[in-house]
Amino acid sequence: MKLQFLGTGAGVPGRIRNVSALVLKLLDEINEIWLFDCGEATQHQILKTTIKPRKITNVFITHMHGDHIYGLPGFLSSRSFQGGEGPLTIYGPPGIRQFVQMTLKLSKTKLLYKLKIVELDPNGGSINLDKGWKVDYLPLEHGVLSFGYRITEPDSVGELLVDRLAEYKIPNGPIFGQIKRGEQVTLADGTVLNGKDFVAPDHKGKVVTILGDTRQCNNIHQLAQGANVLVHEATHDSSEEKMAHAYFHSTNQQAAKVALKAGVEQLYLNHISARYLGQDVKELEKGAQSIFKQSKVVFDLEEYDLNSLN
Repeated sequence: MKLQFLGTGAGVPGRIRNVSALVLKLLDEINEIWLFDCGEATQHQILKTTIKPRKITNVFITHMHGDHIYGLPGFLSSRSFQGGEGPLTIYGPPGIRQFVQMTLKLSKTKLLYKLKIVELDPNGGSINLDKGWKVDYLPLEHGVLSFGYRITEPDSVGELLVDRLAEYKIPNGPIFGQIKRGEQVTLADGTVLNGKDFVAPDHKGKVVTILGDTRQCNNIHQLAQGANVLVHEATHDSSEEKMAHAYFHSTNQQAAKVALKAGVEQLYLNHISARYLGQDVKELEKGAQSIFKQSKVVFDLEEYDLNSLN
């Protein structure tokens, strides 16, 4: 499981930051990639990566502001010409269906794959996906309806430790199944094996919380509680808390306080105002780290392996 940030800026494209988009790579888990928001030129950012658009099966839109959706029509169209024949589903707030359908209609765009658009309940809810994956969502506080998403990986049963069994030269057959189930078995030579000694511990599924634009509200804490990773906007420095509140955004230190209170493992700060460059960005990060050590301001195209977390 990996996170790659395609656009980490706020509002408008900047010299070093494009507008909002990130992907959750689940290639080893379910051979899929999920896209969260799709700001202007997201498809151009994808060209700078190893991402194959045909692998993107789900798109989750946080809210209807342009810096989060203007790249969607172009991405949908280009996917048809990049081997994307598999179905794609877009989840987002009411209005996303009209936006997509109207832009495709007026541009006379014909997609070569099945497109499904799901408008989510403004009050929040859950999306149950294939293979036990689950996405919970709740409204945040941003002037327009803006969602935060909590992605939960299903727990998995521990794998059979085949290498550890190799010395016993067990032939293929039902004995492997018994050991896999943790049962005690007796081999032909009288050796007794406890299956539990040959099965790795069960793997607890990871939780990743990705928030749309928001000022501080109770639903943030509900979505972030106990998450392995929290992606939280930090449009403003802590010295601009009043401005952040007025414009329905958050500061770096507000995000850090959420991470600390929720007990997350890693905080990634994105949606950074174009005003912050060079040393100012380092100060944003330091300010967050003064409250929550595992805070990081992210940049476009950076990728993080979430399996390296505990």
